[in-house]
Amino acid sequence: MSMAFEGLAFRPADILLPQGCEYSKWAVVACDQYTSQPEYWDRVERYVGAAPSTLRLILPESCLDGPNVETDIMEINNTMTRYLREGQFKEQAQALVYIERTLQNGKVRRGLLGMVDLEQYDYEPGSDSAVRATEGTVMSRIPPRVAVRKNAPIELPHVMLLCDDPNQTVIEPLEKRKGEMAPLYDFDLMEGGGHVAGWLVSGEGMEQVAAAFQELFRPEAFQKRYGLGEGAAPLQFAVGDGNHSLATAKECYERQKRLTAPDKWAQLPSRYALCEVVNLYDDSLEFEPIHRVVFNVKGKNLLDALLQAFSGAYLGEGEGHVLRYVWEEGEGAITVPQPLHQLPVGTLQAFLDEYVVRHGGSVDYIHGSQVAAELGRRRGNMAFLLPPMGKEELFPTVLHDGVLPRKTFSMGEAHDKRFYLEARKIR
Repeated sequence: MSMAFEGLAFRPADILLPQGCEYSKWAVVACDQYTSQPEYWDRVERYVGAAPSTLRLILPESCLDGPNVETDIMEINNTMTRYLREGQFKEQAQALVYIERTLQNGKVRRGLLGMVDLEQYDYEPGSDSAVRATEGTVMSRIPPRVAVRKNAPIELPHVMLLCDDPNQTVIEPLEKRKGEMAPLYDFDLMEGGGHVAGWLVSGEGMEQVAAAFQELFRPEAFQKRYGLGEGAAPLQFAVGDGNHSLATAKECYERQKRLTAPDKWAQLPSRYALCEVVNLYDDSLEFEPIHRVVFNVKGKNLLDALLQAFSGAYLGEGEGHVLRYVWEEGEGAITVPQPLHQLPVGTLQAFLDEYVVRHGGSVDYIHGSQVAAELGRRRGNMAFLLPPMGKEELFPTVLHDGVLPRKTFSMGEAHDKRFYLEARKIR
């Protein structure tokens, strides 16, 4: 590894790329998408047919609880081994890949593929690691994913890490270097996934990336940016997508550590996980709020309880967190002054979690304010319409609150999620 990346949580990787196959059939969307739409995966199955594909190397999340899951996992591992044996992959040693993903709406998302050091990642709330989760990790979701990964010879990434680079100093300058870089792939993705192209970053481009990252994460610059005291540990990356997959990789690495002498940990392939880094301020990234609808409750009782739950809370809009609601009797707002949380969703979620335990009812998470409002107007329901979270709020919130409340924001539609394409040996 180049010394230029010393101390960084992200670095070049030995990247496997497919060869001798039809890329549009090879690349498949992240396994945690379309979980309630089996017809999507049926169409993918018919389109891929017998062609080499990452479809044979992943287990869609909807199949994790299936009756044949153990057989499915064994077949996946056997196919991985066969693809390696048959030379399905060509390795790019110690490489970074600059990626341009044209989304369905025509916007281009720019990213950088490499690997993250799992020693510098921790998903526990309040962690001061260089790489941190943005949302709480549901521990029950880890064991079935470990079952898929623990004996796999390779990994395929859909993890997306976010860096806080408002001046666009790291990834964006690579666009001007495309003429100097070797093209690796350029094709349309299936099922309306848009288009993806990748270039091999090397030489001056790689040194430029490392230097820009080092400057971005310099402790003094980090502390000044967020108004933190001396000694605060820099937050290099926040997990934007794939937190449970990254947590699974971490768990598999920790298991390997228990079987390995400490002086050999740095050589374990499982210590690292392939991922794509995207700038939080990339023009294509849009944070959409996820609203709350409470079902089977007495609206007036819920509003009264909300007013009583926070000191100084009052009806109407003012200074503090403004919680807008819609129910069968109309709409309004409650203001919570001097809130303890960084975001209104944090204030609301803490209240709702406690309220439904004590008084019954249930909470659902709804995309789109119109849909949420329509549900909220029905008898026995209440909708809370939340404001979008500004990009500039993400890192300060993770630093202040540890993690965001679950379902705080949505980062793109399902068809815009990362597709499996590249791979890396992990055994």
